[in-house]
Amino acid sequence: MVRASRRRRVTRVRVSDDGGVDVDARADTVAGEEPLELRLNGRPFTVTMRTPGDDFDLAAGFLVSEGVLSSMDQIEGLRYGPGVDAEGRASYNIVEVNLAPGVALPDTSAERHVYTSSSCGICGTASIEAVTKASAFDVAGDGLRITVADLLGLPDALRAEQSLFSITGGVHAAGLFTVGSDGPRLLCLREDVGRHNAVDKVVGWALREGRVPLAGTVLQVSGRASFELVQKAHLAGIPALAAVSAPSSLAVELAEQAGITLAGFSRGRSVNLYTRTERVITD
Repeated sequence: MVRASRRRRVTRVRVSDDGGVDVDARADTVAGEEPLELRLNGRPFTVTMRTPGDDFDLAAGFLVSEGVLSSMDQIEGLRYGPGVDAEGRASYNIVEVNLAPGVALPDTSAERHVYTSSSCGICGTASIEAVTKASAFDVAGDGLRITVADLLGLPDALRAEQSLFSITGGVHAAGLFTVGSDGPRLLCLREDVGRHNAVDKVVGWALREGRVPLAGTVLQVSGRASFELVQKAHLAGIPALAAVSAPSSLAVELAEQAGITLAGFSRGRSVNLYTRTERVITD
C-alpha cells in the first residue's frame, strides 16, 4: 500500500557563524504525495494529488464539497479500484464510489478537468458560477458559542496531534472540534499535503460516521482560510472556521452570506474575527 511518508537520503548544508560550511548526508522523512483517481458510478470523475491515507474519507468529503452528497445513505458502495504500481503491486490510487439509486450525478456543465492539484480544490472547475454551491443545511441559524480563550487554544490542540507534520514538516492539518462546558474536544484530525484534502478527509469522516450536518462544531485549519474552505464548511453544516493565517476577501464574503463565523490570524493571544462575531464570547 502507498505510504503517507517516505525516507530519503539528503545532503544537509549548514553555514556557521564564522562563515564555515558543514556538509553531511543523512536520512530525512518527506510527506507522501500520490495521485488519487475518483470514479463515480464507474465513470472517471477527477484525479487529485493527495497524501495517501484516509482515502475513503477523502472521496466522501470531496463529494460533499461538490454538492453530490449530504448523507451516508446516498452511498451504495465505496471501495478501492484496480490498479498496480511499477512493481506490479496494488497501488490503492483509485477509489470507486457507487451512488445509491436516485442520487443525481454531478451536473456535467460543471465537470472538472482531469487533474486537480493538491493546492487547489476548485482549480479544475469549468465555470466560476459552479463554484458557489447551495448548502442543504442552515448554518446561519446554528447556536454555537465559544469563548475567545477556547478559540485561541485550538491551534495548539491541533498542532499537538499532527503526527505526520512532526516527522515531515510538510503537511497541512484540519481538526474538527465540539464545544462543551468543559471546553473544546477534538473529534477528528486529518493531515495532507493539500489544505482542501485535509478538510475533505475530516468532512468525509463525519459523513461516514453519520454526523453531517456538523452543527455546533468549529473547523480549525493550519493554513489560510480560502473561499473553497469556507464553502466546504458551509456544505458540511459547520458554523465556524478558524485559521492560523489570513482569509481571502472572497472567503470573508462567502462566510458573511452563509452565516459562518470566520476567524483568521488565530495565534497566541490574538485573533481576527471577520463574520458572525457574536458566537465568540469575549467578556
